[in-house]
Amino acid sequence: MELWFTEMQTPYLKLSFQVKEILAQTKSTCQEIVVLDTEVFGRVLVLDGFIQVTQMDEYIYHEMISHVPLVTHGSPGEVLVIGGGDGGTVREVLKHPEIKKITLVEIDAEVVEVCRRYLPETGSYLDDRRVHIQIEDGLEFLKNNPEQFDVIIVDSTEPVGPAKTLFSREFFRSCWNALKEDGVMVSQTESPFYNRDILERSFQLTRELFPRCGTYFAPVPSYPGGIWSFTIGSGRRNPCKIEAKEKAQSINTRCRYYSPHIHESSFSLFPLYPGKGEG
Repeated sequence: MELWFTEMQTPYLKLSFQVKEILAQTKSTCQEIVVLDTEVFGRVLVLDGFIQVTQMDEYIYHEMISHVPLVTHGSPGEVLVIGGGDGGTVREVLKHPEIKKITLVEIDAEVVEVCRRYLPETGSYLDDRRVHIQIEDGLEFLKNNPEQFDVIIVDSTEPVGPAKTLFSREFFRSCWNALKEDGVMVSQTESPFYNRDILERSFQLTRELFPRCGTYFAPVPSYPGGIWSFTIGSGRRNPCKIEAKEKAQSINTRCRYYSPHIHESSFSLFPLYPGKGEG
C-alpha cells in the first residue's frame, strides 16, 4: 500500500508526495510534530500539517535567511534566532567566526528534541557552546531584552497558531527595540504568489521602523510556489549592496547556495513587487 503526504498550500492547491516511512509523530503542547522519510525530499519535518524542513532543499532557505543579514551587518557578535528549533539557521550563523553568542528562542521544546534525533544535519548544531536555547514565546523574550542584539533572524512557521504574533506590529516594534543602533533584522515572509498580503504587511512594518529595508527571494522547491520571500531591515547599511565584500567571499566558500552575486541579485524582484529590492 502506498502512503502519501498532502499539504494544503492554499484552499485550492495541494502538494503531495510519497512517504517511505513515518519516523516520528507526536503532539506537543503547541502543535503536531511529524517527521517523514520520503523519496523526493529525504527526511521532512512537518508541523501542524505544514512542511518546515526537508533534507533536499533546507540549505537554500537557511543560507539565505542567515547570511544576507549577517553579511549586511558586517561584524555581528550576538545574534538572536526566533523560531528555528530545527537548528538549520543556527548552523549557518555558526559559520561566521566573529559570532560570540547565539540565543535561540523556540516556543516548543519538543521540536528541538525531535530535530536533534531525526535531523542531525541541522539539529546537532544546537549543542554548540555558543548556542543558548530559551524555550519561551518570542515576543515576550524581546520585551525583556532591549538593545542587546546585532542581528535578529525570525525563522518562524506560518502565521497561524503559536507563530501568529510573530507577524504583528507589536512584534516588529519589539525587534527594533531589541537591536543595537546598527542592528539588522530579517523575517521569512512567506510566498510572494500565495501570501502576498503577509509579504506586503511585513514590508510595510519593516519600512516604518528601519532606515534601510528590502525584500529578497530564494528558490525553495518544497514550499508553496517554489519561491520564498524574506524581508530585511537595517539600521545603517544597505542590505541590497554588499559593503563587507571580503566577508561575503569568505562565507561563500562554506556555502552550497549563497554567494555575493546571489546576495545582491536576490533583491532584483520581478515586476509584481517594483522597487522593494532597492534598499
